[in-house]
Amino acid sequence: MQARAIRSTRLLASILCTLGLIGAFAAARAQRGPRNEAPPTAEFHFARMIYEDAPRYQRFGRGGGGWWSQDWPDAEVHFTQSLKRLTRIDAGESVVIELTDDAVFDYPWLYATQVGYWDLSDLEVERLREYLMRGGFLMVDDFFGEEEWIPFQETMTRLFPDRPIIEIDADTDEILHVLYDIDKFTQIPGLRHLGGGFGGRRGRRGNYYGVQGLPEPYWRGIYDDDGRLMIAMNFNQDVGDAWEHADDSFYPAPMTALAYRFGVNYVVYAMTH
Repeated sequence: MQARAIRSTRLLASILCTLGLIGAFAAARAQRGPRNEAPPTAEFHFARMIYEDAPRYQRFGRGGGGWWSQDWPDAEVHFTQSLKRLTRIDAGESVVIELTDDAVFDYPWLYATQVGYWDLSDLEVERLREYLMRGGFLMVDDFFGEEEWIPFQETMTRLFPDRPIIEIDADTDEILHVLYDIDKFTQIPGLRHLGGGFGGRRGRRGNYYGVQGLPEPYWRGIYDDDGRLMIAMNFNQDVGDAWEHADDSFYPAPMTALAYRFGVNYVVYAMTH
C-alpha cells in the first residue's frame, strides 16, 4: 500500500514537472512576440528583427525574449501612428520576424535595436546579406560606446567584408533630405540618459544631467554599388526611446520630433530606393 502511494506521488510529481516545462517553454516563446503567420496586409509594416543575445548579454536566456525587444511594442505603435499622419504611406500593424523566416523578404524595412548585444549565426548573416542586396533596408539603433560598437562592427565585417562603414553626409546624402531636411545632428538620447531611469521610471536621486555624459553621436551607413544606403546606423543614439516615450512629458519634445523626422525619412527612402 505504501509502495503504491509512493509510486503515485512520483507519477504526480513527474506530470507536474512536465507541465511546468511545457509552461516555461510556452512563456519563452510568447516573449519573442507574435509570429508572422499571414502575409503583409499593407504596403509598409514596422518589422522588428528578432535575434539571439550574445551569451555575456543574455537577459532572459536563449530561446526567450531578449535585447531585440527593447522598447517593444510602444516604439513601433507610436511611430506607426505618426507615419500615418505625416505621410500617405499605407501602414499596417507592426511585426517581429527572424532573419531565417522567408517572410522577411516581404518587408522592405527592418529595425534592430541593441545591436551591440546580438549574436547572429552564419545563416542569419547570409540571409541578412541577401535581404539587403535584394533591396531591403536595415535601421540599427540604441548602442553606445566602443564596447558595443566593436562586436557590431565585427558582424558588419562578416556581413560585407568588402564594404566600408561610412559617415552619412548631412549635406549630400539623400536620406536626410528625402522628405524632411535634417542638417543638424542633435543627439537623441534614451530616457535613462535624461535621468529618467530604466523602463520610464524616474531615477531615485533625480540626476537630471541631460546628455553631457554621453559619447559623441554618429550617423553611419553601408552602401551598395549604386550608392543606395542599405544600413543606417544610429550610433550613440536611442531613436527608439524617443518614439517609445513620445507621450511622456519628461522626454524632450524637440528630440522626439527629430527622431520622427529621421524615422520617416528612413521609411520613405526604403520605400522608394
